[in-house]
Amino acid sequence: MSAIRRKPRAYHPDRVRDALLAQVEFVRLAAHELPDASLTRPVGLAGWDVGLLLAHIARQVDSLPRLLAQPAPEATRPTTGLDGWAVAVGGLAETLDKDAREAAERQPDHRVAIDLAAEELDAVVETGVREDLLIPHPFGAMRALDFSVTRVVELVVHSDDLVRAGVAVRLDRQALAITVRMLADALAVRAPGASTELRVPPFVAVQCVAGPRHTRGTPPNVVESDPITWLRLAAGRIGWPEAMAGGRLRASGGRAEAIAAELPVLG
Repeated sequence: MSAIRRKPRAYHPDRVRDALLAQVEFVRLAAHELPDASLTRPVGLAGWDVGLLLAHIARQVDSLPRLLAQPAPEATRPTTGLDGWAVAVGGLAETLDKDAREAAERQPDHRVAIDLAAEELDAVVETGVREDLLIPHPFGAMRALDFSVTRVVELVVHSDDLVRAGVAVRLDRQALAITVRMLADALAVRAPGASTELRVPPFVAVQCVAGPRHTRGTPPNVVESDPITWLRLAAGRIGWPEAMAGGRLRASGGRAEAIAAELPVLG
């Protein structure tokens, strides 16, 4: 059976811009309210605490202004899209760790770091959601809009990391929706097919996993999750057994658990 070709999801520039700015502001407010004593809390990422994660978040926010300031790539069309970014971003782990530690040394005040990053983003965000502009990236030329979508994903995933560490950070609903949809789409690319339906209400439902194609009625293989559980599964923050045991993930049908073999989605 041939793989099902999926048309890339379209993200509206205005919604991406608003979601990005909203989530940056929620992180900024949380950073200002955070007692210094909380900076040493572990965040569930190997060797990282809250302070280092905030330094990393600031760098992820100002990465858009930094890339926009670089010479335009020679490519005339995108060579990397959202799915390619999701698969490959794990390969940057060591580089990002080093970058975050150096950033924390240069600017140890997490409030100042987040404020400066937010100001730099605000100055270029309209350019950063253009669909006709290519920017350079280690993975290849990307549409500015696509890269801004990845900034939303990074912000939402790491905002949830802060939440799990006991930091009060709100998640913007539109930012969460964009992230959930992008991660579901990336799963459908990793496990192409139509034998299983992944449902993350109210944001997305995608078909995936090779096998007999479902055409009518309720599919025989269904995986359903709430948005936060799917976010954590796709980002590798929790495992399949943990999600199932907590009742936050429901799977039915013989092929449904094939999704577990494709997790995490990021990297």
